[in-house]
Amino acid sequence: MRRKVGLRLIAFLLLLLNCAFCQTNQKIPGLPNVPIDATGEQAQQAVAGARAGKKLTPRGWPNGARVAVCISFDVDNEYLADAPPLPVPMSAGEYGATTGLTRVLHMLDRQQIPASFYIPAVSAILHPDMIKEIQKANRHEIGVHGWIHEFPPLVGSAEKEEELLNRAIDYLTKATGKRPVGYRAPSWAFSPYTLGELMKAGFLYDSSMMAMDQPYELVSNSKATGLIELPVTWILDDYPYYGENADGSMPHPESVFDVYKAEFDGAYEEKTLFLLTMHPHISGHRSRITQVDKLITYMKSKPGVWFATEEQVARYLQQANSSSPR
Repeated sequence: MRRKVGLRLIAFLLLLLNCAFCQTNQKIPGLPNVPIDATGEQAQQAVAGARAGKKLTPRGWPNGARVAVCISFDVDNEYLADAPPLPVPMSAGEYGATTGLTRVLHMLDRQQIPASFYIPAVSAILHPDMIKEIQKANRHEIGVHGWIHEFPPLVGSAEKEEELLNRAIDYLTKATGKRPVGYRAPSWAFSPYTLGELMKAGFLYDSSMMAMDQPYELVSNSKATGLIELPVTWILDDYPYYGENADGSMPHPESVFDVYKAEFDGAYEEKTLFLLTMHPHISGHRSRITQVDKLITYMKSKPGVWFATEEQVARYLQQANSSSPR
């Protein structure tokens, strides 16, 4: 039994490592990899495009709260980009629209908390009722998650990436009645052009990077961009634990709850940000949404927890940091 648990733990750790390094190890056409004998200057040039700048955690959160909590969902559904249109895998994603999202929204209604939903425009086109259902509560946010969940490093050019981004913005603006202010990259992947496109489009914040576990300002080529980063992490994403490649490495959803709880406790102690990323077609299953519900109940039992959308957090940070000296 111990050997079996040990093997599962090893498999789980390898899975997280794979998630963390899959983007850096992938060959991107037209983009040479950093050579193993790179000079210090070459290394500095390689990392300069998007870096962590000023820490933005405020001296205090609204109404004296100790911690800001953002519950977010990437509504990927069928995940069509560059994928073969095979019925069974597509049905697993469709579950998010037919069943998972409904469970998620009912849970959020019971808990009376807001959430941020990042939607590829094509997912919304395939399931036009989703946006209406999300907006019913009048407290959730909808952000951009690509046009068709394309992988930005493989889009091929700044022009094509800009075209897809603008198509997504335009569609979601018309469908929601409000221009989105937040962006989360599909697969949490930036190309060398993505940050510039986000700045050009006028986004308030991004939520795709991992350089800190508190809010920070994105810097590009040593210059502050003004773009707020609300960072994500594979540790607080449901896909490594439950996705089709997870291979049973986490034996029970309660184990995932324990990880999430420990991360929240750390954020609570540090008085900063707890940001959880989930997918309706993954965490919308019965055994998993139960653990999310339990986690929210636990967080609500602590005094001084501010549940907010990522837009609300970003706007508060923008105001707090504009009035404080750099």
